[in-house]
Parts: sequence; structure tokens; C-alpha cells
Amino acid sequence: MNRVATGNNYSSVLNDLMRAQVRQSEANAQVSSGKTASDLKGFAKQAETLLATRSIQTKVEAFLTQGKILTSRLESQNLALSQTAEAATGARQAIAEALATGRGEALMSELSSWFSSAADSLNAKFGGRYLFAGGQVDSPPVTAGSLADLTTQPTVAAFFNNDNLIPTNQLDESTTIQSGFLADQLGGDLFTAFRQVQDFVDVNGAFTGQLTATQTTFLQGMLDDFDAAGVGLTDATARNGLIQNRVDKTMDIQTDRQSMLEGMVGGITDVDMAQAISRLQQAQTTVQASAQVFNSLSQSSLLNLLS
Repeated sequence: MNRVATGNNYSSVLNDLMRAQVRQSEANAQVSSGKTASDLKGFAKQAETLLATRSIQTKVEAFLTQGKILTSRLESQNLALSQTAEAATGARQAIAEALATGRGEALMSELSSWFSSAADSLNAKFGGRYLFAGGQVDSPPVTAGSLADLTTQPTVAAFFNNDNLIPTNQLDESTTIQSGFLADQLGGDLFTAFRQVQDFVDVNGAFTGQLTATQTTFLQGMLDDFDAAGVGLTDATARNGLIQNRVDKTMDIQTDRQSMLEGMVGGITDVDMAQAISRLQQAQTTVQASAQVFNSLSQSSLLNLLS
């Protein structure tokens, strides 16, 4: 004779109900988060691949962040270099105009203005740090305040305060480039040309009215010096542009890598939403069915039959 009891039935139905609730909770979490699991344990055999991919992702993101900062700094450098080159061209043009008119009363005023522009450009900052100071980023690399100051020291080099540390940046795991310039290398020839003019004035007197033969000869000789200084600064601006192009190409590559890695990670972690919703609906149906069976069983008792 088989014993008739409801205890085993209760236990079996209750276990089914609890398992259905667990499945519903898991499916609901996947639908809500869009992820297949909330921790590495949930990714089982793919956890190691996921960790490795995440590590590469972190490096790529760091390169992209550094690349964006470097791009902005190179843009600031380009502006400063262009302005310094313009100062050399402007000074040369002022001398050429003085020679063309034969008069020099406004020449030193114009040259002083162009010198100030060059000095300000070489003292340009980015992010609160001097661009062309090498490692001395907290100190202005050019200390001369005016054109007249250039003859107060034995050499032009005395007016440059930068060191020899050229800024470098790592573009990716295997590529490091020099991305900066030094003030003395950029402005040395230009400041030497300005100094020669100031020294001539200190020794021979100012340019006033009609140019003398001596003044004309001297100024004609200075045209080549300012030309050479301008060419050097134009070349530096072009090199900065090449660095910008290289950084842009590397940024494109890193962006592509980032997209690829996101796809790899997504293939592991992202849930198929259609399947997740289907599983959630099935789990909800199972919970409802189990709850109804449990409710029906709770109303069924041998006491009711015996009575």
C-alpha cells in the first residue's frame, strides 16, 4: 500500500517555484543590464580572454587620451611657431621698406615690435607650462624684455633659460617621438640678427631721417640674416606639421583598435537581447504556473477528503 501524503508534493512544487524565480531573476538582470553576467565567474571559460582584452583596452584608451592632449599641444606649438616665423619675415620686410624709401626713422620702432612678438611667441604656454622651455616648464625660456636688452649680455645665449630636454611622447606600444622644440634652437638666429641691429645702433647712433651710406650697407647685409632666420623657423613649423600628421594617423589607428576591442568584449559580455527577453518571458510564465500549482496544492488536503 502506498502512503498518501502532501509533504513530498509541497517540497517538489516549492523547489520548482524557487528555480523558476532564480531563472526569472537572471533573465531580468540580463535584460536590464544588457550583459550576460555581472562578474568574471559568470563568463566561465571566456574570463581569461576577457581580462586580456580589457587590459589591452586600458592601454589603448590611455594612448588615445595622451594623443588628444598631444594634438592640442601641437596646435598651440604651430600657432607659436607661425607667429615667430612671421616676426622674422616682418622684421625683414621692415628693413626692406626702409631701404626702398631710403628713410629709417620708424625702423627701430617696427623692429622692436617684431622682437616683442617673437619673444612672446617663444614664451607661449600650454596647460600652464611653457612650450619651448624643455624641462624648465615653470620658467619662461626667453628672458629678454625688449630689443634694447639684447646688448646688455655678452651673448644671445644668455637670454635663453631653457634646458636641453626635448619633450617626447609615446604614441603606441612601440613608437616614441620627439614632439617639442627648444627656444634657443628656434630663436637663436633670429635674436642674433636683432642683436646685430641693436648693436649697430648703440655704436653708430639711431636711424633718423635719410639713411646714410653706412646704414644702407649694414641694413642690406641684414636682409640675408633675417631671411635665414625665417627659413629656419618655417622649417620648424613644417616639422611640427609632420608630427601633427603622424599623431593624427596614429590616433586613427588607435580609434580603430578601440572599436575592434569593444566588439570583442561585446561578443563576450553583451547579451542577445531577443533571446534574453524570450527567456525572461518563459521564466515569468514558469513562475506563474508553479505558483498556481503551489496554490492549488495548498488548498488540497486529506483532511478535506476525510471530512
